Amino acid sequence: MRNFLNRKVCEMPPSGIRRFFNLASEMQDVLSLGVGEPDFMTPWPVREQAIYTLQKGQTVYTANAGLLALRRELSAYLADKYQLEYDPQKQIVITVGGSEAIDLALRAMVEPGDEVLLPEPSFVSYKPCAEMAGARVVTVPLHEEHKFRLRADDLRKAITDRTKILVFPFPGNPTGSTMHKEDMEEICRLVIEKDLFVISDEIYAELTYDGRHDSIAAMPGMKERTLVINGFSKTFSMTGWRLGYAAGPADLIAQMTKIHQFAIMCAPTTSQYAAIEALRSCDRYVDEMREEYARRRRYVVTRLWEIGLPCSDPQGAFYVFPSIKSTGMRSEEFCQKLLTEQKVAVVPGDAFGASGEGFVRISYAYSLARLQEALNRIEIFVKEHGREST
Repeated sequence: MRNFLNRKVCEMPPSGIRRFFNLASEMQDVLSLGVGEPDFMTPWPVREQAIYTLQKGQTVYTANAGLLALRRELSAYLADKYQLEYDPQKQIVITVGGSEAIDLALRAMVEPGDEVLLPEPSFVSYKPCAEMAGARVVTVPLHEEHKFRLRADDLRKAITDRTKILVFPFPGNPTGSTMHKEDMEEICRLVIEKDLFVISDEIYAELTYDGRHDSIAAMPGMKERTLVINGFSKTFSMTGWRLGYAAGPADLIAQMTKIHQFAIMCAPTTSQYAAIEALRSCDRYVDEMREEYARRRRYVVTRLWEIGLPCSDPQGAFYVFPSIKSTGMRSEEFCQKLLTEQKVAVVPGDAFGASGEGFVRISYAYSLARLQEALNRIEIFVKEHGREST
């Protein structure tokens, strides 16, 4: 019998994040700092609204693009938070998490052979989604000395006549890097000059610690050439509710909605009703979570420096990306030995692309007590293995 499996899919490596998470789940007494999932419960008003919706029997399909009431709330939210005006009927689609929005956008825009620029290290889904859509992925290295921010000089070097899309993932996973208006001005000029389109993944927008988040879509001349992707998982601690959204030009949203219609039908109805309540009444919960993440961030960064693992101070998301180069180990080796010897799970930096080699990702979306114990174990591990000068 011939092989019926898709070659591209077969050649695609599994997620490096999930691989270490699965290894950790098979061991006893492991402290995992590997998964980017808030440890807070979904705010009670959101859960209460979901229960009420179920009791009323509101469990049928919604419109393919999502509940209009939710799209209207998002339109008001984006205008208030980021000064972005979107028509809720034509320029917003509700998706199954932000990840589906990424996939829909790439499938709706990419032709075989188009090039997609991907700052690296970055979230593990971008590259496989782009490649499955037929794109050639061109990586743009982000550098620790620049706090893992994208620089126009590096971007220009990667652009060719085939370049079509720039993925713009800030605040960033795994680095926690942010980009503000002054960081984006030259990049926007270059994007306009080269006639590129931007997919701006802003899933961590509300988890920004050095001032308010600035959306690249709000920069002059950028709204018409930018798709904003966001969701409820990180902001409102709603990971399992699987709800995201995309806002952008009406013609692109129409094509994304068409793919979504055939593949998914609509996002979960109960989650959509709950999300309306999240947008209306949960700002204080978000503020409290952000404040707690900021406290954990300060502690983790300080401890890593004390241990001897230099770490750029992340200004967004809930990850740190310390350098482990002083140990003389590669990222994979460091994580394997740390898991085996001290039962602490972190993610090797090269899981986020070749530019991540020499680093590991640590999530601080865990209690302070867990973080303290895990970092104590990491300190023991580093001391036992000694440190070599780089």
